[in-house]
Amino acid sequence: MNTVQFYLVRSLLGLSALLPLSVARSLGRILARLYWPIGTRSKKVTQCNIEAVFPDLTPEQQLQLSRESVMATAELLTEMGHIWLKPWSYVSSLILEVTGEELVLDAQAAGRGVILLAPHIGNWEVVGLHLGTLGSTVSLYQPPKITRLGPIIEKARQASGATLVPTDSRGLAKLLRSVKGGGISGILPDQAPEDVNSGQNIPFMGIPCFTGTLASNMIRRTGALAVFGFAKRVPGGFSIQYELAEDGIYAEDTAVSLAALNRGVERCVRSCVEQYQWEYKRFRVRPRDGRGMYDQL
Repeated sequence: MNTVQFYLVRSLLGLSALLPLSVARSLGRILARLYWPIGTRSKKVTQCNIEAVFPDLTPEQQLQLSRESVMATAELLTEMGHIWLKPWSYVSSLILEVTGEELVLDAQAAGRGVILLAPHIGNWEVVGLHLGTLGSTVSLYQPPKITRLGPIIEKARQASGATLVPTDSRGLAKLLRSVKGGGISGILPDQAPEDVNSGQNIPFMGIPCFTGTLASNMIRRTGALAVFGFAKRVPGGFSIQYELAEDGIYAEDTAVSLAALNRGVERCVRSCVEQYQWEYKRFRVRPRDGRGMYDQL
């Protein structure tokens, strides 16, 4: 099955890479419209999340936002051939605007490490690639479930100069040394870790959810500057935005730091709500306290 999935995904990537970016994105939106009536798991999770986070919206507005979110995710999938299969010289031409990069560059000039917190907004692969051009970048890498995609993803993510290390103790140690020495690292701050000892239940957009402590711990241990960043999808390419995390993220109290982290993610999300990955079960809590939010799906 893994081999069949690989060839299906590789074919889709190859097709999308042959199409102009605008056409590839349109293909994604068409596929999303065909997918929507099926009512599969990701659609239901998207609706569940949006109804919980935006209770003040009318049911019609919630439904419309859910549809736009599914379409944005489909655009992400069908534009990925442009990001993973084409050279960095081409991908960089799709970055039409960058704001706030001086935050990273100034820290680098001062010899201070930077931890870039990149929520699942727009195309996070693009912001990771751009980060590699701003300084010596080391990031954690976990091979995909479709193992044969691994070499494609590794090559693409290192195309702009970044170095990937495995998500084990040796990889983490290398990453910490790099950041302590003034380097850059990128972390996805809105993934729920599997280990119940690796996170805390902290509110995000007003709803408790299991939030990983990796970023918070790394910021404290390295003295790095914490910066949020995302690549918003715009006509013809991407707009990258970097912004400082609030001071609370440096707090010794982990709960205080994680609350600041989640508020930072929320600020990024609200700048382009429909491009957030709402189909992810973000509002899981561990250990579970009562009925889970997604039990009825």
